[in-house]
Amino acid sequence: MKAFMMTRGRAGRVGGLAVMRCLLALLGWLCAASVSAGAWQNSLALGGFNKVHVYTPDSVSSIGTGRALLIVLHGCTQSIDAFKTAKLETAAEEFGMVVAVPDAMNKAGFGCWSYFQGSQSRTAGDYRNLIALANALSADAARDIDPAQVYIAGLSSGAAFANTAACLAPDVFAGVGVSAGPSILTSSNGAIGPCEFADVESRCRTLAGSFASHFETQIASIAQGDADTTVNLCYNRQNADGMAALYGAQPLPGSTLMSEGTGHSAEEFRWQDGRVSMLWFNGLGHAWSGGAGASGSFIGSQSINYARFLGQFFAENNRRVDRNTLPTVAEVVAEASGRSIAVSGTAQDEDGTVVAVELFVAGITGPGSVMFSASVAGDGAFQALSPTLADGLYTVAVSAIDDDGAESTPVILTVRIGPEPPPTAPVLDDIAVSLNGQCATVSGQAIDANQDLVEVTVGFATGVVAAQVDGTLFHVQGCNLPGGGNSAVITARDATGLNTSAQIDFVIDAGQVASLQQHIDAGRLDFTNYANCFLEYGSTTSFRLDQQAAGSGQCRWQDDDGSCSGPLVACSGSGGTAPPPSEPPAVTCTAVTALNYFHKVGGRAYSTGNLLAPDYFANGSDQPMPGSTYGTTSLYSTDGGTVWRVGVCP
Repeated sequence: MKAFMMTRGRAGRVGGLAVMRCLLALLGWLCAASVSAGAWQNSLALGGFNKVHVYTPDSVSSIGTGRALLIVLHGCTQSIDAFKTAKLETAAEEFGMVVAVPDAMNKAGFGCWSYFQGSQSRTAGDYRNLIALANALSADAARDIDPAQVYIAGLSSGAAFANTAACLAPDVFAGVGVSAGPSILTSSNGAIGPCEFADVESRCRTLAGSFASHFETQIASIAQGDADTTVNLCYNRQNADGMAALYGAQPLPGSTLMSEGTGHSAEEFRWQDGRVSMLWFNGLGHAWSGGAGASGSFIGSQSINYARFLGQFFAENNRRVDRNTLPTVAEVVAEASGRSIAVSGTAQDEDGTVVAVELFVAGITGPGSVMFSASVAGDGAFQALSPTLADGLYTVAVSAIDDDGAESTPVILTVRIGPEPPPTAPVLDDIAVSLNGQCATVSGQAIDANQDLVEVTVGFATGVVAAQVDGTLFHVQGCNLPGGGNSAVITARDATGLNTSAQIDFVIDAGQVASLQQHIDAGRLDFTNYANCFLEYGSTTSFRLDQQAAGSGQCRWQDDDGSCSGPLVACSGSGGTAPPPSEPPAVTCTAVTALNYFHKVGGRAYSTGNLLAPDYFANGSDQPMPGSTYGTTSLYSTDGGTVWRVGVCP
């Protein structure tokens, strides 16, 4: 029996957008929407599909950040409802994996995925929809999906379609599972007739085009029941050999018998480095292998749980996640010691060694900044003393570096050198906003010279929210905001009642693009004005609706000229009017000027190179930032904080 266990390794330091994602996720900055964790959500309209069943587990993946995503494609004549009794949720919970089962929009005969007809491109039909589905679910912060752990699998025609999609978009799909699937670009007759030869390697590489370099980090599982009399058994080996050739992986000798309980087994063959696995499900006919207790149309219980196998195979062999666990710092104390600042604490790394602790002292009201490091004792303890400093208030940021170059989330404290000044109102600085749908995350610094800051609050259109404060840094999110122009008012108050306020403006794009039926399913349209909408857009074309205020706290969804409109509904947030869809939404530019180190802490930049004199780069654009740690740089973003560029708003 092969145990279902994950191995953990190490990878290099995360850079660019991955650093920002990791930092924001750790601090909880990502907006969250309502999802039903630990349960199926049925018949959702997502990614161009009218009907998608989605299971979101309570657990998260043991690798990477957040959850994995497995998209499962049905076979011919098979309803997606059958997969709700296929034990997919067992795998989802064990491996922290969101499972999505879409119903094909452009079916061939017998309800098949049309892998053997039509155009095979990233922008065609259900291939486009699958990429859009993967991206839509990955962008849903409430599901917390790691883009490096997005996989696709299928049965029969769904397997061939999944394999084709993985060839078209290897940048999107880190792994593919092909169960009882004919080879890509074979004919419909080849599925149930004599075996058709297919050069899988060449066909897949051609489909990928300019995205072929992503095959270097893609993996594949090929599987079939050894009692399958529907799809020719030749395809199992042909698909495995073809994907192995594509990846440049050599076969390993021998095989492994895998068992789950009594009488449920499969034989596995592997290629080097876990790039390809080929399974024979013992005693299984033409069906998705759900393992013991599974049932449903074309769902078999004779062998092992294939979804569970995929969860383990992908987690063990994913080549895109950073498997290095970040080091941590704890019990940090920073206090004045004469004209210097003494810092002590502990630093640990569960899968390696902490090689240094990096300390950055920046003047808030005092002049200058300094960066230095502390060595770490065998028990993880460290201590260090800063150079002599002038009177003033200073920020002390402490982070650990491990032997793989990964850096911990910094602990940030404030320390005063010299006498305390008279009561002074807090100062707000480095204020920025990032947008995610109808959510806005406001962040910045609240600096209080007397070190008696009580709270930071942010007033959104939907109400006032208390911010989370870490040292001088704060962040807070507001969701369900109305479409169009919005403002957030930030207020910092100290223990004496002194306060300071600032405002940042931004634009929420509340428009929704979907097909007619998807708009109806989402409640934006009903059948009252169905004829006008159908005549203008048809039943399959996607079109945009925007939420428009209709008075008395109600809104209506409508197109650019109002000819296609829906019923009165409750407004998102407090209502409001979105920019006209016939014109591009107003561009909101956010600019922040700060020390390069604080750009890094705030998720706007990352650093590489020498520990004490690193090179800094803007997240997303990778533009260099002059001045190393002590440099002061202006960065701006026009897309809500995903891509930052050096300079001021255009």
